[in-house]
Amino acid sequence: MSMSRNFNGSPDDIVPDYNSATVRPRSASSAYNSDPQQIWAKRAPLGSCFRALFLLLCYWFQLQPPSAMEAKHWFSVVLLTLLLVGLSINLLHDSNSSLRDLRGLNEKNPAAYISTSFQLIQSMIPSIWEGRSSDPEVAKQTGGRPIAPNLATCHKSLSDAGRPVFCCPPKRESEESVIDFKFPSPSTPKRIRRPAHLVDDDYLAKYQRGVTLMKQLDTSDPRNFMRQANIHCIFCTGAYTQVNSSHLLNIHRSWFFFPWHRLMIYFHERILGKLIGDDTFALPYWNWDNPPGMIIPHYYMNGSFVDKDRDHAHLPPQVADISFDYVESGLGPEEQIESNLHFMYHQMVSGAKKVELFMGCKRTAGEEGECDGPGTVEVAPHNALHTWVGSNLQPERENMGAFYSAARDPVFYAHHANIDRLWTVWRKLRGNVPEIVDPAWLDSYFYFHDENAQLVRIKIRDALDMDKLGYGYEDIDLPWLNARPKPSVPPKIAKAVLKLRELNQNGLQSPALFSPDFGPEGRILDSTIRAKVQRPKRYRSKKEKEEEEEVLVVYGIDIKRDMYVKFDVYVNVVDEKNTGPEGREFAGTFVNVRHGVTTVLNEGDSKMKMKSTLKLGISELLEDLEADEDESVWVTLLPRGGTGVNTTVDGIRIEYMR
Repeated sequence: MSMSRNFNGSPDDIVPDYNSATVRPRSASSAYNSDPQQIWAKRAPLGSCFRALFLLLCYWFQLQPPSAMEAKHWFSVVLLTLLLVGLSINLLHDSNSSLRDLRGLNEKNPAAYISTSFQLIQSMIPSIWEGRSSDPEVAKQTGGRPIAPNLATCHKSLSDAGRPVFCCPPKRESEESVIDFKFPSPSTPKRIRRPAHLVDDDYLAKYQRGVTLMKQLDTSDPRNFMRQANIHCIFCTGAYTQVNSSHLLNIHRSWFFFPWHRLMIYFHERILGKLIGDDTFALPYWNWDNPPGMIIPHYYMNGSFVDKDRDHAHLPPQVADISFDYVESGLGPEEQIESNLHFMYHQMVSGAKKVELFMGCKRTAGEEGECDGPGTVEVAPHNALHTWVGSNLQPERENMGAFYSAARDPVFYAHHANIDRLWTVWRKLRGNVPEIVDPAWLDSYFYFHDENAQLVRIKIRDALDMDKLGYGYEDIDLPWLNARPKPSVPPKIAKAVLKLRELNQNGLQSPALFSPDFGPEGRILDSTIRAKVQRPKRYRSKKEKEEEEEVLVVYGIDIKRDMYVKFDVYVNVVDEKNTGPEGREFAGTFVNVRHGVTTVLNEGDSKMKMKSTLKLGISELLEDLEADEDESVWVTLLPRGGTGVNTTVDGIRIEYMR
C-alpha cells in the first residue's frame, strides 16, 4: 500500500481507494471530484427524469446503507434498470440535433454520453456504498466523517522520564500489501471463550504453548508477542495521524473503545490458534464481574503468562477492587465482592441506559470531530483494573497501568475479553437493538495483521456480529443484575440533613460557593466539591421518563499533565467519605489512566488538548432517592487517593438524553 506522503513531511491531500490496497493523490480528474449537478445540467428534460429517479434511489440507500446480500442484490438490479432506461431515453432522441448537441452526443461518438453516465455512477457509488456523502450538510447530520489511520505517519514517543519509547513497527505498514477483511467460512468451528477460572489443564497447556511460540517469533514478524502489544501502544497513545488530516488518532475515551479492542483480541486469538494448529482455540475471559472470578486467575503466575510488573499486593488470592483508586479499600473479601456487584449494577444497568452513556462520545474525523467522553465500563472497571494490576513499584504502574505498556501483560487479553463480553451482555439487555447506525462509526476502519501475517483492513460494521466472526462466550450467571443499591440514609432524613447544612453554611460562606458553574478558571479538585444543581424538568410524564434519561454532566475536566486521576460523584449524599458504590447516592466515577508516553509529532501534525466530559445517567437513582420531583439536587465530587491536585472542573449541569 502506498501513500503520497513523506514519513516526516506535512500531509498531502490524499484519498483512500476503497477498491484496492492503495491510497492515491486527489486530482482534478478524480471521479471523487466529479460534480453530478454539472454533468446533468447539460441533459434534456427527459434525461432529468432518470436523474430524479436515480438520486432518489441513492438518497434512500444513503439513509439506509445496505448491509445484507438481499439489499445489495436489489440495489444492483434497480440501478441497472434505471441506467438502461436513462440511456434509452437519450438515445431515442438522437434525431433531434439540438438535443443531441445539448447532450454532447453526436453520430460519430454515440458512446460519449454512455461514458459520462458511467462517470456519474462511479462518482456516486462510493459515497452510497460506504455510507458517506459528499454533501457537507448530510455529513453533519450523520455525525461527521469516518476515522482511519494514516499508516505512513507512525510517531516516536518519549516516556515521562524522557526515555525513548518506539512502538512503531520496524517496517512501515504503508509499504505492505493490504487486503479487505472477509468473514471466516460459516463451516469453520466456532471458538467459545470460557471463564478463565473454569478452564482445564489441557487448555492451559495449549494456551501457554501458544504464548511461548508467539514470544519466540522474530520481531520482524507482526505476530510476535511484543509486536502484538505495540498495536495497543500505537493506537492508544496517538502514534498515527488520521487519513486526510494532521490530527492524531486515539481510540480510547470514545465510541471506538469497544469495537477496536474487540478487533485487536480477535486477531490475537486467531494468531495463537494458528501457531498451535488449533482452529477452535479461544481466549479465556477474566470473569471479574462474578464472585468466583474476582481474583487474577492463578495460572498467570506461571510460565509464559508471568509478568514481573504487577502489584504484588493484588496477586491471588486478593479479591479485585474494580473501582480501585490508588488507595487500598480496606474491605474484607465478602465486603469487596458486595461492593463490586453494586458497582457493576450501576455501570451496566442504571448508569448505562442510553447508548452514549455506555459506548462513549461520538468521535469523528479531524479536529472538528474530536471529543473526550468515555462510557461507563471504559471508565471503570476497565481503567480501574488496569491500574489495580499494574506494579506500584513502577512510575506509571507499568505494565498494565499505562496504555503504552498494558498489552505486554498476558492478563490484558483476558481482561479485554471480559470487556468485550460485557458489551455483548449490554446489547442483550437492550434487546440487541443496533446501538449505532451512524456511517461515521460504521465505516471507520483500522488495520491488523491476521494469523497469516497479512495486513487486513477492517471496518467497524464488520466487528458487530460475533456469529459471523466465528466466536462466542460461554454463558455464566450475572449476579450484579440483582444488586441494585439502596440509599445509605433514608431519603427524607438525608434531605432534612442537607437542608440544615445549607442553612448553616449560608451564614458562614457565600452562596456562590455552591454554584454549579465554577467560573472561567474552574475549581481545583484538591478537596471535596459540593454544588447545588437545578433540574430543568421537575415533573416528567411516564412517557418522557421512558424516552429520555436524566443525565448529570460534569464538564470541563482539565487534567494538567499525564497522570492518574480518579474522583467519585454523589447525589444527595450525607457522608460521602463512608459511602461507596453500595450506596444509592453513588452516581458514578471518573478515571484517567496514564498514557505513559508523550508523542513526538512530525512536522505539520497536530494534537488538540481536550477537556473531558463525564455523563452519568441518574433517572433511576433519583427515583430511589425520592428526588425525581425536586427542584434541585446536591452533587458532590470526591477526589480519590489525592489524585485531583492537578485537575480542574468547569462545572456541573443536568440535561436530558434521548
